[in-house]
Amino acid sequence: MVFSSAIFLFFFFPLVFLLYYLLPNIRLRNILLVISSLLFYAFGEFIYVFLMIASIILNYIFGLLVAKPHHAKLMLVIAVCINLGILVIFKYTDFFISNFNSLFSLNIPLPNIRLPIGISFFTFQALSYVIDVYRDPAYCQHNLGKLMLYTSFFPQLIAGPIVKYDDIAQQIDNRQISMSDIAEGMKRFIFGLSKKLLISNTVGYAADALFAVNGGNFISAWSGALFYCIQIYYDFSGYSDMAIGLGRMFGFHFKENFEHPYNAVSIQDFWRKWHISLSSWFKSYLYIPLGGNRLGKFRTIINKYIVFFFTGLWHGASWNFVLWGLIHGTFLALESTILRPVSRHKVIGRIYTLFIVSIAFVLFRAETLYSGLIYLSNMFTNFTLTGGDMASFLALLTPYTLAMTFLGIVFAFPVRQKLEKISGRYSDTASYAFAAMLLVLCILNLSSATFNPFIYFRF
Repeated sequence: MVFSSAIFLFFFFPLVFLLYYLLPNIRLRNILLVISSLLFYAFGEFIYVFLMIASIILNYIFGLLVAKPHHAKLMLVIAVCINLGILVIFKYTDFFISNFNSLFSLNIPLPNIRLPIGISFFTFQALSYVIDVYRDPAYCQHNLGKLMLYTSFFPQLIAGPIVKYDDIAQQIDNRQISMSDIAEGMKRFIFGLSKKLLISNTVGYAADALFAVNGGNFISAWSGALFYCIQIYYDFSGYSDMAIGLGRMFGFHFKENFEHPYNAVSIQDFWRKWHISLSSWFKSYLYIPLGGNRLGKFRTIINKYIVFFFTGLWHGASWNFVLWGLIHGTFLALESTILRPVSRHKVIGRIYTLFIVSIAFVLFRAETLYSGLIYLSNMFTNFTLTGGDMASFLALLTPYTLAMTFLGIVFAFPVRQKLEKISGRYSDTASYAFAAMLLVLCILNLSSATFNPFIYFRF
């Protein structure tokens, strides 16, 4: 079940929301959210919901053990190894075996283990809990149900943002809800839904068509790269907006996950604004423990490469994800040396950042590393403009697609915030009216559209 589906919008969420506010206290509401979250996950992953429950119980036990002074570090190491081991088995077994086969000319059969939806997200949240308890035993949760709520809470379960335990621990027992919170949460959810259905899905259809032919000539290849940059931003940030909005409607306040990353003036700035919960997770639990930037320039560069190697691998079991991560790691290293002056010039910095990000996203989107390299080759070398290729490309450029592409480009920058400042005291009324209009458009889109991909199936 995904947020942009009819069953979620018209059945699951309204029912859970109504029951939630009929219950008299926080304890019963938490129980409802746990049951609802498990049902939400079981709807698409009936078997793997038991894997998630087992993971939660296991980390509950490890939390109790890590909180004790005796052998705390050993228990932490075992907990981290088991959590990562589960992730490796389900997500990377085929990847490792296929590479082993290629390296040694073997033919070991692939088990073809189906990837549980959201396993990367709930595994990282489980690791966050155990590590936070190790750092401060006061975070130890003695109530299994509350830990289950933290790990399985359906707004951020399958698509993030990744919520660190220390950011939400107090909210599990103590959260205040007002009508303004509910209203702002609904508005935020609608904005996210609109990003997904109206913009991301529209340009995503064109992007998929162009990536299916490895871009074609350089004009269509660059257009496909642009379409995908818009698609992935509005898909990722749209789901984050929906999660933040849903959380707020239930009294939870999640941190922002996107802050107009295409407005960044450097790759470093880009990662301050893109998928913030993931980059902050790696910073807190990998980069800083490795030494961060405290051990000299060379070690800092090595640490960044390690972080972005695993950032790429986290996204998927494929070398194109790894290369995508290493590209970002390389330019982060260069920005601390020879490219340092670039980010000081905002216009040049933005152009440079968008160029690197769009090139790297081609590899991120490609099904294989080989097809990604072919696509990049077509972007820079294929200058042939045959009639058939151009006709197929132009057929994708419908007025609606062009309109959504234009809006996608405009609102990728902080335009809305500037409009709200200009509108002054009318901004609240206007924003709610605008949200109501968007909801109607989303419902109309959902009733007629057949293209509604879920990007997170790959992760």
